[in-house]
Amino acid sequence: MPPFLQVDNLVRYYQGVKAVDGISFAIERGHCFGLLGPNGAGKTTTVEMLEGINEPTGGSILYQGRPLGRRFKDEAGIMFQTTALQDYITVRETLEMFKQMYPRTTPLPELIESCSLAEFLDRDTRKLSGGQRQRLLLAIALVNDPAVIFLDEPTTWLDPQARRNFWELVQGIKKRGKTIVLTTHYMEEAYQLCDEIIIMDHGRIIAQGTPEALLAKHFGDVVVQLPKADFPAGCTQLEALANGDAVEIFSNDVNRTIHQLIELEVSLVGLRIRQRTLEDLFLELTGRELRV
Repeated sequence: MPPFLQVDNLVRYYQGVKAVDGISFAIERGHCFGLLGPNGAGKTTTVEMLEGINEPTGGSILYQGRPLGRRFKDEAGIMFQTTALQDYITVRETLEMFKQMYPRTTPLPELIESCSLAEFLDRDTRKLSGGQRQRLLLAIALVNDPAVIFLDEPTTWLDPQARRNFWELVQGIKKRGKTIVLTTHYMEEAYQLCDEIIIMDHGRIIAQGTPEALLAKHFGDVVVQLPKADFPAGCTQLEALANGDAVEIFSNDVNRTIHQLIELEVSLVGLRIRQRTLEDLFLELTGRELRV
């Protein structure tokens, strides 16, 4: 059986610039597949080609073994990063309007329950909070009972509570066997939701695998954090990296590192030890310079 979505040697030029440079990957049915990368890495262009919005310059995209076509359009749901909603109508009316656009739809009670819309069904769309608006947009992406759902940075601007509530909704959708393609700048979001990720930069894939496998492959240490004020200026015995108001020491031997800190008479009151994260991997692979 062919992969659910198969991408082979995908290329896209914009005015002579190769935005996507010969990438290949496969997405399995029922998985959440994440695309990560800094601004300008090519991930948005890649997703727009997967969605059928833009045509590739070269390469191929196959949906269940066939080129993207009518079946794909009927079976795909898209939650764009920014979507304008019709003013002066309610959430219920919005869902009913979108249901008219498809031959096959998800029953309205199921949409309401799966996206937790019951409490504001009769509210004007202009009066929704950020989290409520995103839940409605997710429901719109699910209105045609899609087999594959594209989520483009779905939790941007949400507060931490609303973001975690949204994650729970996505996990519930995934349990129903839906395939999800996610783009996000939140590394914890990718770690929590994705079965597999790719990290892109300069139009190429620079890392691919499960979050756990990628962390195990690239790191064999932990991070010892201290407040910057507690770390002696000009210290050369330990290599530390400044990170905001803290310094970070990458250690393969925590006991030895702590003994060194004690010998340097460094206060351990604010000491914190953490495992490596996808954010560490992202920064190591793509750099720390600002991208615009």
